[in-house]
Amino acid sequence: MADKLTFQKVLDHLLDSKKDIPQSYLQYYSDLDPKSLRLFMDIWRSVKPPRKLILLDALLSHLDSESIVSYEEIGRALLNDPDGEVRARAIRLLAEADDARLTDSFVEILMHDAELAPRMEAATLLGEFVLLAELEKLDGALQRKIEKALVTVVKSDADPALRRRALEALGYSSNIELMGLIESAFERADPMWVASALHAMGRSHDDERWREEVISRLLDEDPRIRFAAVEAAGELLIEEASPIMLKMLEDDEEDDDVAVAAVWALSQIGGEDARIYLVNLIENTEDEDILEYLEDALENLNFNEELNKFDLLDLDEDDLDDESK
Repeated sequence: MADKLTFQKVLDHLLDSKKDIPQSYLQYYSDLDPKSLRLFMDIWRSVKPPRKLILLDALLSHLDSESIVSYEEIGRALLNDPDGEVRARAIRLLAEADDARLTDSFVEILMHDAELAPRMEAATLLGEFVLLAELEKLDGALQRKIEKALVTVVKSDADPALRRRALEALGYSSNIELMGLIESAFERADPMWVASALHAMGRSHDDERWREEVISRLLDEDPRIRFAAVEAAGELLIEEASPIMLKMLEDDEEDDDVAVAAVWALSQIGGEDARIYLVNLIENTEDEDILEYLEDALENLNFNEELNKFDLLDLDEDDLDDESK
């Protein structure tokens, strides 16, 4: 009879860099109690750097595929790890956390970390906290602190990739004063800045404000800009973009990433033409991976249209209530 697997045995296995880390071991790192976390941190000091990244990448992959696991304790514990790549992955392990107490750590990392990777990840998650604040799930003063830090980075002489990431994070904010930053980025000659501006526009959910800008870039000659415009059109539910994207998908020479993004954007916007297109693609596709993606897109289209029906029913009921008063 095989010995029962314990967390200590899982940790001992981690120390052996010659052995693969079994998928079944990953769940033992989830929801660690204080004692188990201490055991983990004691062992961590002796784990070789490449092995650390292998484990963290495995945990991140597992987190994406399993909704019942949480590696927040490990993420919090490793925010001050001496290895920048470890710190970056630690932040990503906290992607599902909505603990306002984390914002101070993320702001500190964004502003002062010695390496780029953790700063990039911090900018991304701070954008998520801006969104929480917009949904009234986070204190307004904390939102202003986060936005101030992000604006400071955008206007700084930091790495351009970090500045663009900070701009994208600000897209979640409804602060009118920040729109000027997005407009300025959109008007730059650098396609990477234009793409980041479009990403920020998509996150704003302000289709009236950014509709024309997004549509104007759907057929841009640079695939990076087309990709960002397509994603923004989907996020903003711009119906006028659908026929343009359907024509884009008829072009056999269209960039693969842009085409994939267009399929998903159509599933967000919906409409009968989009449905017919997706169903036709599904019926004529043999590649299993592509087929799975198309089926997910059709399911997303169905979900969004059902959601819209409920929204319309709510509006009708509100109208009736108003008329009865």
